[in-house]
Amino acid sequence: MDDEKHRVGGLEATTNDDKKDLEAATLLQLSRPTEYTVTLTTKLIFLGLYFLLNLGLTLSNKAVMQTARLPWLLTVMHSSATSFGCCVLYAMGYFRLTRLNVREHLILVAFSSLFTLNIAISNVSLALVSVPFHQVLRSTTPVATIIIYRTVYSRSYSKQTYSSMVLLIFGVGLATFGDYYFSIIGFALTLLGVLLAAVKSVATNRLMTGNLALGALEVLFRMSPLAAVQCLFYAIASGELDALRSAVNDGTFKLPFLLALGLNALIAFSLNIVSFQTNKVAGALTVSVCGNLKQSLTILLGIMLFDVRVTALNGIGTLITLAGAAYYSSVELATKKIRELAAVSVTA
Repeated sequence: MDDEKHRVGGLEATTNDDKKDLEAATLLQLSRPTEYTVTLTTKLIFLGLYFLLNLGLTLSNKAVMQTARLPWLLTVMHSSATSFGCCVLYAMGYFRLTRLNVREHLILVAFSSLFTLNIAISNVSLALVSVPFHQVLRSTTPVATIIIYRTVYSRSYSKQTYSSMVLLIFGVGLATFGDYYFSIIGFALTLLGVLLAAVKSVATNRLMTGNLALGALEVLFRMSPLAAVQCLFYAIASGELDALRSAVNDGTFKLPFLLALGLNALIAFSLNIVSFQTNKVAGALTVSVCGNLKQSLTILLGIMLFDVRVTALNGIGTLITLAGAAYYSSVELATKKIRELAAVSVTA
């Protein structure tokens, strides 16, 4: 009888241990950020597409703005093109809409407002500080992203991650080194723009990986029309409609320019889809780091395409930025492997 009790007791203890292991494994899986559950190949594909489209849109915007400097109306066109494209994809059955309550609809309205406000603050601050200073301060967006994740979501990062941030910011600082000037208001607004950019990046990620878990196409489908309307109000307030009429009367909108606008809208639509999906699979921090890398490589393309003059210091800064991005990538890869090993050891 005693032996039987021991066997039953041992079986119950084993069952309890198995339950605890299963619970621990489940908690570990749930606590893992989505980006650490995605394969490296998938990440690289989306990051590569995001990087190329981002560079492409930057250069396309520069070409378009040289002919007609209407930044708000250009953003209206981007949002409208994205809205139209998502409507077509929805009609073709590429995604379905989730039933949302009033609170969730308000969250999306707030998100679209954040998107528009981020652009507005960036444009206003750029008029109050020099371009090099603006670029250097904006390069701290990954640090702001880390601070948000640490304070709001209690996420921890390794010392190597912080070291890579120092390299990236220092590299961008050298790559964009030039005439630094700013007003107090300009500094404050640029800093606010950095915070808003980080919040937008994290919010984008949470919309797709948090409780709502919306797809990238659905978020864009719901957000783009709101953003287009909000940007249109800014365009009206800034007098861009009058400037548009003048440009039309001057014969600016000829066939070559209209074709350039069409290509610009197509790139913007593609980039919006890819950037949201990249944020989901690679994480908000990695997307911010990719933005810093794009900033430096844009200088190299500017040398080749627009005859931009740079110094040796700018070239060294670009190389340091590339090294920082490579170091960050290696740290992220090592972190992913550590998390995978931890998950295996718990379930074993």
